[in-house]
Amino acid sequence: MIKINKIRSYAVPFLQANVDTDLIVRAERCVYATTEELGRYAFETQRYLRMSEDGSDAVENPDFIFNQAPFRGAQIIIGGPNFGCGSSRETAVRALDRMGIRCIIAPSFGEIFAGNCFQNGLLTIALPSEAVQRIGGRLLADRATAQVEVDLAAQQILLADGEIISFDYDPLRKRALLEGLDEIGMTLQLADRITAFQDSDRMARPWIYI
Repeated sequence: MIKINKIRSYAVPFLQANVDTDLIVRAERCVYATTEELGRYAFETQRYLRMSEDGSDAVENPDFIFNQAPFRGAQIIIGGPNFGCGSSRETAVRALDRMGIRCIIAPSFGEIFAGNCFQNGLLTIALPSEAVQRIGGRLLADRATAQVEVDLAAQQILLADGEIISFDYDPLRKRALLEGLDEIGMTLQLADRITAFQDSDRMARPWIYI
């Protein structure tokens, strides 16, 4: 998993509420598209006016904000409440990852979606709705200064005008993302303690290990 410390990028204000995993990626793409292809299909129904089934022929929707300057290629999404609700499909997170998204800032997230984001090294930050709306409004009002820096180590968001917004984050997940570890990687860091327990337990309960 890629380590996350600081992310500095244009941030795209996509403040729509209840953005579900079906909107992020269509169910059909989860079956037929490879992981590497998923990025082109992220937000497909809004991102394109027309797209062939194999994705080879597509006409972009110029009104969709991800297709507009300077937000094309943004790594940060400023999202609406309940972002990532709906089904539990992990391919929605993988589609965002392959699209280049590294961080989503929103008032709230679908619980399973947020867990899938962590497992795939994509940072989700929950802020009060007022703060998210204020950030999104600034980005829309002045696109030339729409860059945002997210500092996970310091748990701070730095806006272009110098404002700093602090955020809370789970300490264990923070350490995992800073070190580039998923849950398996975190468990393997305890390998010596696990082995020591197994050795002592084998002595105490040998019948378990037959």
